[in-house]
Parts: sequence; structure tokens; C-alpha cells
Amino acid sequence: MPVALVQRCSWCTEDPAYIAYHDTEWGVPTRNPNYLFEMLLLEGFQAGLSWITVLKKRPRYREVLFNFDPKKLAAMSDSYIDTLMQDSGIIRNRLKLNSARQNAQAWLQLANPVELIWSFVGGNPKINHFRQPSDVPAIAPEAQLMSQALKKAGFNFVGPTICYSYLQAVGCIMDHTTDCHRYPVLAGGSAG
Repeated sequence: MPVALVQRCSWCTEDPAYIAYHDTEWGVPTRNPNYLFEMLLLEGFQAGLSWITVLKKRPRYREVLFNFDPKKLAAMSDSYIDTLMQDSGIIRNRLKLNSARQNAQAWLQLANPVELIWSFVGGNPKINHFRQPSDVPAIAPEAQLMSQALKKAGFNFVGPTICYSYLQAVGCIMDHTTDCHRYPVLAGGSAG
């Protein structure tokens, strides 16, 4: 008997790392502050690049960026950033590395970062029912509001496109297309 192919969102390639990310992580609602912070930084690192590039470098980022501990990142020295600029296992961009430190400092100043992130969708996942990739917007009003709020709070690399991608990634906005095998699972999602 032929093996049935699993239908995924069109952006997901056959790369095993991409498939694992799509099938287990992308669009799954979370209120885990460590994960929310990690994904915010990774989305910033992705600016101008493909997500698979960041995804493949994530294990190294976790090693050199203190497993995305905001307290340790906020205290990162300029000399440590200089050292990171020599590390071929990450994206060597000084602006993005400085931004990681700045964003960690801003994150620590938030009274309740998890509540803030979820406030842009009213506290519950926004479930979209897009049939094809061309239906999915690049930005949404929630992302524009998030971008404005984060910039005002001192964050960097948080434009509306990055914020929309982030809200999709952490499950605040569920944008698996209706033909994707994850759609029925997450269409009734709740944050855990």
C-alpha cells in the first residue's frame, strides 16, 4: 500500500529540522516566558534571512547566549559580543547581538511579559482559517500594536513583520492553512 503523504503548510520544506519545527512547535500556544523570550530574539536574528538559517543555528545560540536567560544576556559585555562576532555557528551581526542584550534589558523591565505578549490577541489564540498561503498576510493589526508597544518599551528588531511572524510562531495567532495536518489540531487550541 502506498504511504499517505502528510500535508503541511507550503512554507515547510522537506528539511527534517523544518518538519520537526512545523509539526511540533510552530503555532502551538505557549505561555512559557523563557520560550517566548527565546523566540522573540530568534525572530529578530532572522530579519533579512530565511527561518531555516536561524533554526539550524538555534542550538549554538542556546549555548553561547546562556540558553536565552534574559538576566545573563542583559549583562553581556561588549567584549563578549566581540567574541561572539568570531563564532561561525551563529549569525555574526553586531547590531543583532547588541539588540539581544538591549531586548533582554527591556524584557526584564516588563511587569509581566507573558501577559503583555498575549494581550495583543486578547489573551487567547486568534484562529485564522486561511485556505492558501496567499491568504496569509505579512502583518496584522495585532502585530502593529505589538511592534509599537515593544519599541516604546525599549526593544529593537521588533517591526510589524517580525512581530507577526513571532505571534504566529508562539501560537498567539494560528495560521496553519486549512489543508495542513496541524490545522485541525490547533484550530481549537488553547494556551498552556
